[in-house]
Amino acid sequence: MPKIIKLTLLCICGLLFFLSCKPFDAIVIGTPIIKAGTAKITGRITSKNDVNKDSIYVNIFVPHPITGEVVQYKALADRSGKFSIDVDVETNISLIGLYTSLKPYKSLLIKLTSGGVTNVDVAYDSNFGFEKINITPTGMTQNDMKRGLEVIGEMIELKPNKAPEPLYNKNPNEFLDQAKASVLRRLELLNKDSLISKEFKGILSKDFRIWIYNVHAFDYEAAMRLNYRNVSQDRFNEPVIKKVDRSYYRFLKDFNLNDPQYLICSSFWEFQKTILQNEIIGLPEIGESDIPSWLAKVKVVLSDLVGFKDGQYYDVLAANAYGRQLNEEVKPLSEKQKTNIAAYWKKGEIAKILLRKNQQVVELDKFKSPVVVNDISSVPDDKVMETIVAKHKGKVVFIDLWATWCGPCLDAMKQFGSAKGEFHDKAVAFVYLTNASSPRKLWEEKIKGIGSEHYYLKDTQWEYIMNHFGLEYIPSYLLYNKEGVFINKVSAFPGNEKVKAMINGLL
Repeated sequence: MPKIIKLTLLCICGLLFFLSCKPFDAIVIGTPIIKAGTAKITGRITSKNDVNKDSIYVNIFVPHPITGEVVQYKALADRSGKFSIDVDVETNISLIGLYTSLKPYKSLLIKLTSGGVTNVDVAYDSNFGFEKINITPTGMTQNDMKRGLEVIGEMIELKPNKAPEPLYNKNPNEFLDQAKASVLRRLELLNKDSLISKEFKGILSKDFRIWIYNVHAFDYEAAMRLNYRNVSQDRFNEPVIKKVDRSYYRFLKDFNLNDPQYLICSSFWEFQKTILQNEIIGLPEIGESDIPSWLAKVKVVLSDLVGFKDGQYYDVLAANAYGRQLNEEVKPLSEKQKTNIAAYWKKGEIAKILLRKNQQVVELDKFKSPVVVNDISSVPDDKVMETIVAKHKGKVVFIDLWATWCGPCLDAMKQFGSAKGEFHDKAVAFVYLTNASSPRKLWEEKIKGIGSEHYYLKDTQWEYIMNHFGLEYIPSYLLYNKEGVFINKVSAFPGNEKVKAMINGLL
């Protein structure tokens, strides 16, 4: 064999061996494309512990970037540990969260493909650690799946490297500079992680940045009130805070929001909702406007802030604007809105996704009770519960203590939405209590989608109830029988079946 051929074959073999040793580069998550579809997750959950095999649940969270929500699915595994779940997806690839009732605080991030079947076999050791994870087809490295949410948690919990300094009395630019520096410092944890692939670090970095800005920077006044309390330890007085205008949100340019990879970031939908709802940015509601006219108004406001005038981002934002109505108000699209959607997106994927969601909302809307807002601000603190329950004599009363900022509260309401409809013709009153920690305007918007009876309590009334019943956090729930006698209290949503059983036991 000629020497040159031998050398070529040797180089090829060496290259193949080198590639086989680089699992991070061999597995590519890819770039998402908007697509209305479904995916199936099957698998088996086993454990070396002696656990009740009749009560192992698999919980899945699927981000929907077009309709603007995270949808939760739950399945009971059979006695052999097998389960199967069909989910709606809005992109050709999706990153979903999965955890089981055996280890609720240990989640995996898993790649799904629209139209495909992903098999997830998880074996726990005797301490409920992951002994074996086998996922086919392989779309991510095992370290990416296991470490992704762990490192996000580590970045969130990273303590500041110095004591808080006063920012509430300074130029807002100083706060934005400090926020940027804080994010970069936290991202160093991710960048130094030797287990996570370079591609996945890029996705996690985008996801973390939009999450932390959404939580800590969008509401400047709230951030400065917190800063004042942390610096001064004053819990009673309010500082004088500078007012910001739209130019404050120029930090949006740093995100390059036209990047399609945001479609698989779990925080993107909430980031979009914040932009749509922000009163200072002041985007118009889409209502029954034709989409080109609405987008023209939006671009006048937003293009200088985000740094571009065209791109897929604006179509996604328009879809999210309809999603606010479908999710927040649980209000179906009007005929005019459906016409506008068809005129703009024709039979495209965004139109398919919105109309699919609309059909789900139509079904939920059949059983949604009208919103009733009650004012009991003049009622003494110790008479609030008595007054509320007396209004519903002869009915089981289920009371939900919640807030607009409480993610678990909102998730629980969404979970219980369809189950709640089962009681629409029965002697049950659903009552929702919140206080001034929920911004009034946002509260008025959210309760449209909840329906039933609502109370916006004074802080002293709220504190009395929390103390009287020994409640430490929300969501919390109080249950009264038909005679108005207090029966039970629960903190944290216990699941649809347990709530239904509690109510049915009193009917």
